[in-house]
Amino acid sequence: MGKRPISATIDEELIVWINNKLKDKTRFRNKSHLIEIALEKLKGEDK
Repeated sequence: MGKRPISATIDEELIVWINNKLKDKTRFRNKSHLIEIALEKLKGEDK
């Protein structure tokens, strides 16, 4: 299964939070990487 681009409208407060998290280049490569990790964590909590 490959990756597919998506589009999302995100609250400005979350965008600021994302941009602050992206300053840590050792943890997140880019916005897509951060969002994918967050969704995987949420998916794990759903079990």
